[in-house]
Amino acid sequence: MKIIVLAGGLSTERDVSLMSSAGICKTLLEKGHDAYLLDVFLGLETPPDNLEDVFTLPGHGLEIAGGIHTTEPDIAAVKASRTDKSACFLGPNVIELCRMADITFLGLHGGEGENGKLQATFDLLGIRYTGPDSLGCAVAMDKGLTKQIFLQAGVDTPGGGCLHKKDTDRSLARFGLSLPVVVKPCSGGSSIGVYIVHTEKEYEEALQNSFCYEDEVVIEPYIKGREFACGIIDGKALPPIEIIPKTGFFDYANKYQDGASKEVCPADISSEIEKKMMDLTVKAYHALKLNVYSRADFLLDEAGTLYCLEINTLPGMTAASLLPKEARAVGIEYGDLCELIIQKSLEARYIPSN
Repeated sequence: MKIIVLAGGLSTERDVSLMSSAGICKTLLEKGHDAYLLDVFLGLETPPDNLEDVFTLPGHGLEIAGGIHTTEPDIAAVKASRTDKSACFLGPNVIELCRMADITFLGLHGGEGENGKLQATFDLLGIRYTGPDSLGCAVAMDKGLTKQIFLQAGVDTPGGGCLHKKDTDRSLARFGLSLPVVVKPCSGGSSIGVYIVHTEKEYEEALQNSFCYEDEVVIEPYIKGREFACGIIDGKALPPIEIIPKTGFFDYANKYQDGASKEVCPADISSEIEKKMMDLTVKAYHALKLNVYSRADFLLDEAGTLYCLEINTLPGMTAASLLPKEARAVGIEYGDLCELIIQKSLEARYIPSN
């Protein structure tokens, strides 16, 4: 198959996306596919005379992949590096190459790559892509809306609510909360802009910092507990994985620094809790109108209560990421997982030929 692996973009998770997508592209090449790694924003400014030759170019675009740094990417510098200086999210030749491909593998994280806008655009253009549809992506990206849907659907999730930047009443009392609490951007990812606060001063500082990312934040009660993730493919949950940070919680640094966290799969939990987590993952997945694949994040408190925090519609996909580790626990190796995602995505959005 001819496959474009779409990466990068302009979100704070840009580096993570490039790393995930490079792994996807490499394993698809090993599987015999004609794959090419393409930055959705920077595009391909100097294509070959015959654009379709891109799929067999030496290097396969992998030169754009770099490592994940402990600090967020400089998005202003990325924008400035584009030769045409266009503000268009889709870079040169991106649409043309995606239309030539049999499918576009979305290795994007956060922002326009995961909030449903790109998926809706591709639907209109007849471009087949991997992962959930535009509606599910848009809903799941909004943590405040997700919380409301979870509560209505009977998916246990922390209480709290949303606070807008222009709101004058920022008191915790309006949410029925007291310190400590968690403050996080409403549509962020990779735990960027997430703060656990214990004092009023920390609360004000956390709001100020989180509002730097977007105009709406989520305020939740702080729940001390164990952290888990549970992947799902085609409506079937995978074995949960436990994440054990050496210090603090599973924030951006602990996610992507080597050795910062220990991950155990299958998780060391009772069969009852495992079943409940998998059942809640399926329930949350359907409540948010998702399809193909996703990954739910959970907390298990000291009393044994399980809380679903959110669902990631395009979870990390390096060979060492959480979802591939869960798949491996049931005998699905990394390359086979990537091909399974492609297969289920093609089934989800079959486009008949003329």
